[in-house]
Amino acid sequence: MDALVAAAKKEGQLNVITLPRDWANYGELMDNFTKQYGIKITDANPDGSSADEINAIKSLKGQDRAPDVVDVGMAFAYSGASEGLYAPYEVSTWSDIPAAAKDANGLWFNDYGGVMSIGCDASKVAKCPTSFKDLDNPAYKGKVALNGDPTQANAAIQAVTAVALATGGSLDDVQPGIAFFAKLKKEGIYKPVQATAATIESGETPIVLDWDYLNAAKATAAAAKGVKWTVTVPSDSPVLAGYYAQAINKDAPHPAAARLWEEYLYSTAGQNGFLKGGAHPVEQDAMTTAGSIDKTLLAKLPAIKGTPVLPNQTQTTTIGQTLVNKWAATVGS
Repeated sequence: MDALVAAAKKEGQLNVITLPRDWANYGELMDNFTKQYGIKITDANPDGSSADEINAIKSLKGQDRAPDVVDVGMAFAYSGASEGLYAPYEVSTWSDIPAAAKDANGLWFNDYGGVMSIGCDASKVAKCPTSFKDLDNPAYKGKVALNGDPTQANAAIQAVTAVALATGGSLDDVQPGIAFFAKLKKEGIYKPVQATAATIESGETPIVLDWDYLNAAKATAAAAKGVKWTVTVPSDSPVLAGYYAQAINKDAPHPAAARLWEEYLYSTAGQNGFLKGGAHPVEQDAMTTAGSIDKTLLAKLPAIKGTPVLPNQTQTTTIGQTLVNKWAATVGS
């Protein structure tokens, strides 16, 4: 570790990509990493998608500004590994990461996760929806949005998947979810605008389907702006869970800093940092057993009824491909 720290400090730079500061507490995590090691972090395209991260690895290959590491949805973790884009690496806490949450060869490893939820501005919506089916209501015309494009952004992909589970579909068939959004779009309910803190504060997107920890973060930020943002885990379908994954660019311009960043994220400080952002850290069970998890932060996570479901690799790949093939033709842009 001493040699890794020395090499990373010598590089003095870390390139990350698509990490909004209010996403799973990444702002504080980046600040603390820089404070601890004196390594500057450049965060490119913070509001981008997982697809943008993969494209950047390919298009910026050999350049100093290429991403050193990525944090992607599982469809892109699998595809990036199969395309040979990632370098194998096992952090020192590798054994604390469940076997199902990491690639056997160290090409990717989950970092944090949550469940799909509905965020709603109760100051602008008279009766906030409590289920996905509730969204099909004329009262919500022009109000429902996603966090990104369902053909590129993992949060949006999984939102459509969650809706599919509530409308007769399954993890093997998300077509009902696509059809439901096509209906909402035709009725003027679904608004194809990427939801952000700014669109929520302005009232442009008063209902947003997103991960619970992201909607919770938006609630905290919105409160300061006088917005009453509520977060609900819908009651009409199996609770859909999802994890993101870390991976190191095989051609990282700052390979030591990339590995040190991973060591930091999977340390007690890093994992509790994700927890502070309202997300479930992947090492939660091991840290609970060891007594190193922040119990106060853990107690603040919303209660989840039922057993969450999680797509496997085949289902994740099929869901992503179905959306690429069907979303634009069925729902439109």
